[in-house]
Amino acid sequence: MAHPPNTRAPEEASATARTSAPAYPAQPPAPRRGGWAEARERLRAAATTEPGRLWIVGTVVALLVVAFGAVTAWEVTDRAAAADDVVSRSQPLSADAASIYRSLADADTAAASGFLAGAQEPHDVRLRYEADIATASRLLVKAAANTTGSSGSAQSIAQLNEQLPVYNGLIEQARANNRQGFPVGGAYLRFANDKMTNDLLPAAHALYAAETGRLYDDYDQAETWPYAALAVGVVALGGLFWAQRRNYLRTNRVFNQGLVAASAASVVVLLWLVAAHAVASSDLSTSRSHGQESLKVLNDARINSLQARANENLTLVARGAVLTAGGKDKYDADYKAEMKNLVAQLGSAGKLADDSSGRTPVSDAQSSVTEWQQRHATARRTDDSGDYDGALKQVIGETGSTGQSFDRVDAALEKAIGHEQSEFTRAASDGKGALTGLPLGAAVLAVLGAAAAGVGVSRRLAEYR
Repeated sequence: MAHPPNTRAPEEASATARTSAPAYPAQPPAPRRGGWAEARERLRAAATTEPGRLWIVGTVVALLVVAFGAVTAWEVTDRAAAADDVVSRSQPLSADAASIYRSLADADTAAASGFLAGAQEPHDVRLRYEADIATASRLLVKAAANTTGSSGSAQSIAQLNEQLPVYNGLIEQARANNRQGFPVGGAYLRFANDKMTNDLLPAAHALYAAETGRLYDDYDQAETWPYAALAVGVVALGGLFWAQRRNYLRTNRVFNQGLVAASAASVVVLLWLVAAHAVASSDLSTSRSHGQESLKVLNDARINSLQARANENLTLVARGAVLTAGGKDKYDADYKAEMKNLVAQLGSAGKLADDSSGRTPVSDAQSSVTEWQQRHATARRTDDSGDYDGALKQVIGETGSTGQSFDRVDAALEKAIGHEQSEFTRAASDGKGALTGLPLGAAVLAVLGAAAAGVGVSRRLAEYR
């Protein structure tokens, strides 16, 4: 019996082959590259061609010019803000603190002078005392509004606000007892003077020192050279020079107008920066050395003169009741120490004065101090001889008294302080004005320079299309 051949359809054979063939794992897909890696690859590829290199050079140069403008605007804005603080915040606060100190010392002097005059205190002396207390109170409020709560100034202001009413109350007690002829009035006056000397004036001096320290900090910040801007500017100009030199070596073209314009803009910003800061630093330095330093010495001199006058008056009020450890009259000893300081400070003020308008009042004050010391010595000899009324007349009398000499000293110092204040304001304002417009100008010129650099490079790139 015959059988048909055992054959399979081609499809079955193919299926069988696929089924019996060994299975191999599929190849994994290639990992995808990150955006940063792809960008680096494209940049590397671009750097191998001249158009790509030109594009990179133009981008780097434009970024350098923009960075120069941005850093210049940032640093000059910081210096200009510090210069503005010197003119409109720090120095006025320092001057107010000096006025508080001076008003308190003058109030103590007026109180002692009024007490010496007897039961009927002169009206002008009373008004002077009240004006001093009002001035000190008003300036304390102003200082508190401009001082941070955690600063040393705030602590001094709090102490002054706490102790000033106590002092004023003691003075009123002294006046009330003096009008009634009670000797205890002198004790109240001495106690008030101790309160002023040991509590109020040290707090006022601490406030003055703190505010003056803030002023000098602002000075230092305003006068610091913008080194970062200068460094970036030099780098930007170096990059522009290199780009133009490269362009010349490859094309034999001397100038690329865009790069030349960018270089010109950068040079203008750099020269403007150097000139403006040099002028600002010079003017601020002048305001510091011939304005603020003179004001500091003159304010200290005026305060010493006021304290000396108060102690001179208290010498007659106490009549030897308060002695030093060496057995000398305490108030007279304090007077002599303060007059010694006054003479030294007037000498320093005369050296700091840089014109006749500043030197003349200082010279007048020195002459009046000499006269004051001579009259004081005469009054002390009169008092030591037992002639109290004669000594009193020589101290508070209308003619030939130490009070008249003191008034001339005070008037001369007030005139000198006014002159130096105007000198400070003029020089510091000039220094502040020298920086005006530079931040905006630097930013605008930097943007224009970067755009010009881009245009210059794009023209070179167009030659390859």
